[in-house]
Amino acid sequence: MSNIELVDPELRAALDGFPAFELTPELLPMLRVGLEQMLAAATLAAPQNTQVTVTEHMVPHPGAPDVKVIICRPAAQTGSLPTILDIHGGGYVMGSAAMMTASNQMLAAEIGCVVVSVDYRLAPDTAHPGPLEDCYAALKWLHDEAATLLVDPQRIALSGQSAGAGLAAALALFARDRGEVPVVFQHLSMPMLDDRTCVTADPHPFTGDFVWTKVNNRFGWAALLGQEPGGENISPYAAAARATDLKGLPSAFISVGALDLFLDEDLDYALRLTRAGVPVELHVYPGTYHGYQAAIGSRVVSQAQRDSVAALKRALYPSG
Repeated sequence: MSNIELVDPELRAALDGFPAFELTPELLPMLRVGLEQMLAAATLAAPQNTQVTVTEHMVPHPGAPDVKVIICRPAAQTGSLPTILDIHGGGYVMGSAAMMTASNQMLAAEIGCVVVSVDYRLAPDTAHPGPLEDCYAALKWLHDEAATLLVDPQRIALSGQSAGAGLAAALALFARDRGEVPVVFQHLSMPMLDDRTCVTADPHPFTGDFVWTKVNNRFGWAALLGQEPGGENISPYAAAARATDLKGLPSAFISVGALDLFLDEDLDYALRLTRAGVPVELHVYPGTYHGYQAAIGSRVVSQAQRDSVAALKRALYPSG
């Protein structure tokens, strides 16, 4: 059986929208420009969402450039609302906060919360710990300015996709250890958690063939770490799976595709969280590859969206 036969039939056509590529230092600038052009075209074509206001703010970050955040807030709701700090994906080397605006508007309206997306600096231009420090600066600002921003400082969740979910998991560790900002939930969609996946002697035979491949994974990790992945003394704040103590972390939602390169590392992290006493909701969607959520309207994508939103609602509105 070829691996394409394992892909959910509804998702096979969507693979045509993911042209095969191998990340290189020469190709990366072109990919970034292409992503920005696609985002600009999609933004122009999208209908205006009058239910949610969108504003941009610059977060002070002493010793580093200020961090841009994009805030989506339900227009009709007043008072302090729970908040999701959202961290975009892109292999640590691509993407922007703006690419999440449309989906974050829908999320803010559906849940009744504020969603704040972070425009963190990208590797290899800025290696670890720069991206994490940007995210923490946004989290600390969100908590400290809660009264002005009309958010509830006791109901802040972290969320991310792919590399953004890896940053969200690392940020949960960092926030726990700093003890300055309480985090109630970590929502991790196909998280990129473990650089050691690049050098494992026993790779999964059915993962990593589509969209985000082993070659690109090595490039992303090397860019973030400033060294080849899989070595010694890698900080858990760079690769959350490196953490040896997971006690005291916020409850977690972890979802991943059964054909995603990150399957093994995500399953292992979920298991280790449970062994540390951290409540975990885990979803593995059969027949799905990295980035399958682009196949909007398919059965599995619709189910994954329902699961994701329901988990966030329970975390931010625990009393219903």
